[in-house]
Amino acid sequence: MFYHVVSRGNRREPLFLDDYDFLELLQILDGVSLKVPYQLGSYCLMNNHFHLLIRSKEQSVSKVMSLVNKRYANYFNTKYKYEGHVFEKRFFSEPVMGRRGILDVSRYIHLNPLKVGMVTSVREYPWSSYPLYLSNTLASPSYFDKTFLLHYFPGTMEEKREQLIEYTEKPRVIL
Repeated sequence: MFYHVVSRGNRREPLFLDDYDFLELLQILDGVSLKVPYQLGSYCLMNNHFHLLIRSKEQSVSKVMSLVNKRYANYFNTKYKYEGHVFEKRFFSEPVMGRRGILDVSRYIHLNPLKVGMVTSVREYPWSSYPLYLSNTLASPSYFDKTFLLHYFPGTMEEKREQLIEYTEKPRVIL
């Protein structure tokens, strides 16, 4: 089962102060996946929080998130010479049911930077999985299958990409 997980900075303060912080969290996600395998269907790293559409077959999502958040908090506190809590609380998680639920949550995750005015096009935001779905050439991390959402649509790979774009960027599309 997939879960929509959100981890937020303590007091809604930034979790990512520069590009290296975003890259570090992506590295941590990769490292944790080697220890506790999981799959991401979508992700988006915002300034003060991040969203994951995640499932883990071997361990609980709580175990995965505990490792991710602990490692990132250690990195953040060491880098910036801070002490105390980095995250607001444990994390929010909600089960995501069925094809429509997965597609809707993925769209919500990918549209986050656009909704808050960080970008004028969802394609511009570099810290989400959306560019991976759109590209034939971008390499995906081991824990991320960039065909995951595409398999919900019929046709060739290019037709699937076009349908995903239509579904994500024109939310009135009904499946």
